[in-house]
Amino acid sequence: MSATARLRILLLSGYDAASHRLWHENLARMMPEHEWTPLALAPRNFSWRLRGNALSFAFGERETLSRHYDLMIATSMVDLSTLRGFMPALAAIPTLLYFHENQFAYPTRDQQRANAEIQLVPLYAALCADSVAFNSEYNRRTFLSGAKELLRRLPDYVPKGLLQRLEQSHVVPVPVFQPEELSPRCSNHSTLEIVWNHRWEYDKGPERLLEVVKLLCAQRLNCRLHIVGQQFKQQPEEFDECRRLLKAHCISLNLEDAHFGFIESATDYHALINSCDVALSTALHDFQGLAMQEAAIAGCCPLAPADLVYPEYLPPENLYSVTQDNTHTARNIFKKLKRWQEEKNEGIALPRVSLTQFFEENLTARYQQLFAQTIHSKKRLAL
Repeated sequence: MSATARLRILLLSGYDAASHRLWHENLARMMPEHEWTPLALAPRNFSWRLRGNALSFAFGERETLSRHYDLMIATSMVDLSTLRGFMPALAAIPTLLYFHENQFAYPTRDQQRANAEIQLVPLYAALCADSVAFNSEYNRRTFLSGAKELLRRLPDYVPKGLLQRLEQSHVVPVPVFQPEELSPRCSNHSTLEIVWNHRWEYDKGPERLLEVVKLLCAQRLNCRLHIVGQQFKQQPEEFDECRRLLKAHCISLNLEDAHFGFIESATDYHALINSCDVALSTALHDFQGLAMQEAAIAGCCPLAPADLVYPEYLPPENLYSVTQDNTHTARNIFKKLKRWQEEKNEGIALPRVSLTQFFEENLTARYQQLFAQTIHSKKRLAL
């Protein structure tokens, strides 16, 4: 088949978090010639969703799953091996498994450390898929190293060479869309505008963020730190302390209050990141960093940890060193912010980063080729 052939595609998202939804919506948007049938499960009750999504799909969406498809695309959260057991006909459809993240590199809570199931389900899915793709090399590398370590710990009957085929997996990032036109960035004051735009959860480093806030306030750096992003019913207690400190900081410097909390309006959110100088990540894990990419495309100067995915596409000047000590890491962040505030005060433009390799026009052909290879691989095995 040609890479441009019209395909009937079944897309399964087993835990449809915001980045997963963005990914499959962008795929359908950038390749409208295909006929897309997406099925997605709400991103809640993680443990049940991971183990129960095959049950939910197979017996709740049987009619849709029973139609004819040329290609099935599933996220790594889909329990593909069990789903194929419930509906054996699905095994005949060429299947691409896509990893947004992996549970080997994800910073787990104490109660999750001994639960190998959250790692085995995606591993089983990868082993039975016809092709596997990751959104970054960091994601692929940490998955493979983590899987090898897990297999070494299993007591017996682990076949040799189990992961050889997965070492030939692909890296194709989540596409991001270039804005039609960015508003001119005008900053006629010396205050450094910083945005932290991530999920308010423990894996995004709220403890590290609080240490940064303490330094900014103690040193009275001329800046405003806007803390925005998706919030949940339960959130780390560090955010309350951040809010108190930042409010006092703005009062002491006679600045307007910074934004704090989720911004409902997409227009208002994009206006904020378009007006900021720096986008900050304090994450303990990021497998692509979509929020940072979005802010960088809007013109922010990104500042991200040097131990995750970011060295794949950010230059060293946009990275900070990470240690086990949050206070020491916060000092590394502060040094960069202080220098950039001084440069802004002197009228020196902060460095901007080009991320055109993540734009739709540069990824469409790669996705089309991946689809074609998946279908061809299935046909070759059938001969």
